[in-house]
Amino acid sequence: MNSAAFDYDIVIVGSGFGGSVSALRLAEKGWKVAVLEQGRQLDDAAIAKAGTDPKALAWAPALGLKGLFAQDVFQHVAIVRGIGVGGGSLVYAAVLLEPKEAFYRDPAWSALSPDWQAELAPHYATARHMLGVATNPYHGIQDDWLRGTAERMGAAATFGAVPQGIFFGDPERPTADPFFNGAGPARTGCKQCGRCITGCAYGAKNTLGHNYLYFAQKLGVEILAERQVTHIEPLPEGGYLVHQQHPWERHTRYPALRARKVIMAAGALGTQEILFASRDRYRTLPKLPSSLGEHVRTNSEAIVGILANDENTDVTRGATISSHFYPDAHTHITQNRFPASYGFMKFYMGPLVDGERPLQRALHALLRFFVQPLRSTRSFFARNWHQRISVLTVMQHADNQIAFRYGRTLLRGGRYGLKSRISQGGRSPSYIAQANIAARAFAEASNGTPLNTLMESVGNLSVTAHILGGAVMAATPEQGVIDCDHQVFACPGLYVMDASAIPANVGVNPSLTITALAERFASRFPRKEGN
Repeated sequence: MNSAAFDYDIVIVGSGFGGSVSALRLAEKGWKVAVLEQGRQLDDAAIAKAGTDPKALAWAPALGLKGLFAQDVFQHVAIVRGIGVGGGSLVYAAVLLEPKEAFYRDPAWSALSPDWQAELAPHYATARHMLGVATNPYHGIQDDWLRGTAERMGAAATFGAVPQGIFFGDPERPTADPFFNGAGPARTGCKQCGRCITGCAYGAKNTLGHNYLYFAQKLGVEILAERQVTHIEPLPEGGYLVHQQHPWERHTRYPALRARKVIMAAGALGTQEILFASRDRYRTLPKLPSSLGEHVRTNSEAIVGILANDENTDVTRGATISSHFYPDAHTHITQNRFPASYGFMKFYMGPLVDGERPLQRALHALLRFFVQPLRSTRSFFARNWHQRISVLTVMQHADNQIAFRYGRTLLRGGRYGLKSRISQGGRSPSYIAQANIAARAFAEASNGTPLNTLMESVGNLSVTAHILGGAVMAATPEQGVIDCDHQVFACPGLYVMDASAIPANVGVNPSLTITALAERFASRFPRKEGN
């Protein structure tokens, strides 16, 4: 087909880290690119409101909620993610860490490169530059308590400030672009408001709109918000139709877009759902590998809370995450501050209960509500909850996984959607002993009460903001969905470039790794002929 027959050379589905990197780099190579995003283009006022009002924060279009924070609950896992132009960068805590050596040597993908660590090194360097990585210079009471936790766990030497994609300049007035020799937007320094995970309304956090998407738009990339992709259909002459709809206005109709190539970057959940729908519901991509939905990992993550006993405590000053430590070679722990709009999460917190056996742990937790009702419900009725709560995110590099299938589901009122299931090998954990040990140590350091999330302790759900896999890179279609160039097996011109492509647990916050993989993908992508 000639160029006039296509709306775009490349349509990218999703505007998060994978999609934004791809948009800029492929535009630099001469391709005409459009980025489709189901969420809104949010202004500073909307982001500021999301920090104080849970209704402005939440994404649930069916209920009239059009914010930037989505919660998805499945049988075996609960997932939080960002929705809107900028994807996960809107609600991530801006922690940009490179994984430990075990990630590169993981058997799930080690055979696909002679040396992943060496191959990705220059792309990590580019990613750090583009995302403006700097070490957090601020230190508050919550950081003191985390240091005390590290000391109690015998890991004081590993404690330190986190590297982050935040501008720590003047918080009172705009500064001319400090990252790209003046070519980027002006920035305002971090105000230490503790709202990174509800979006930064002040221009301090290095969201994708300040770097990759900013420069992509300067090169003519079109960003089309409020476009939900339903499925992908190959054209007989080559290329693809990208079918789309409005996420909440059913009377609004969008024509299918014609593209030479399509890059799926809708996040691990979004990409899987679109590919499953294309194969199993609309039957437009029947050759998609049967391995779709396999090898899904939660980054082996657990979340624990500690509520300060002193009602006058206020831990909210600082970035959401500002410090971390490694209690052992396989475990990474960060602290988290919560903004006011996260107040609903007080009802997620219950007594801290140990136990590898899910049923026994659930019964033990429920028993505690009867035996110690005041202590067990302390979080529910706590005054100034968001100012007093400290949350620890505990991640491990461990080989465990779940899988997704697709079909009608009761959780969606009988509509089509993803459904989790147990995969081969051990499932992603709902209990990590190191997390409870850390919670007790932090409670000791802070004079607080340690808490588990009830979804983990009673519901036996893995809870994560870092879902990986489902359309992983592999040597064959029996083992995964895409090849080493991120092209889908048996679907030329269709690619996957987001967290769903990662076949191993990263063990730390994965944003930097997704960005580096996207830089690698784009570096291997051909330049448009004539450019």
